[in-house]
Amino acid sequence: MTDNSTIAGTEQEIVDEFSLFDSWDDKYEYIIDLGKRLPELAAEHKTDENRVRGCQSTVWLIANDREGKIFYEADSDSTIVKGLISMLIRVLSGHTADEIIEAKLDFIDRIGMRAHLAQTRSNGLVAMVKQMKNYALAYKLKNEVNDGYRSTETKSN
Repeated sequence: MTDNSTIAGTEQEIVDEFSLFDSWDDKYEYIIDLGKRLPELAAEHKTDENRVRGCQSTVWLIANDREGKIFYEADSDSTIVKGLISMLIRVLSGHTADEIIEAKLDFIDRIGMRAHLAQTRSNGLVAMVKQMKNYALAYKLKNEVNDGYRSTETKSN
């Protein structure tokens, strides 16, 4: 049994799931199924501001910081891309900014995904990972600034 409370544990869980399939047709079918299960993003979030640049398909991604942990929501006009982003959400959501920024995400190569994606899809996958890490970095910096402000405010009182 893997520890899915850590990024590495969730990555291993996905690797184990993919090892159950014999063919890439079955693996693609599983990814498509994951995409179909990803909750649809609310229409108000499907804006140009939330689009992931560098994806051939349209992908919208948002992030929220709750109590020092970052949670992602996403949607795409492509079911296979929804499946890919759903795996990234599963691995990264609910972790701290530092954990997300440091995540190696080697499960992508371990399941053979990068080798089986067309170049444009592979570029899109890289863009999605980059955007998720950028959100984590932005929340980290925002929290550091807010913590510094609160610290200064406490000293002046």
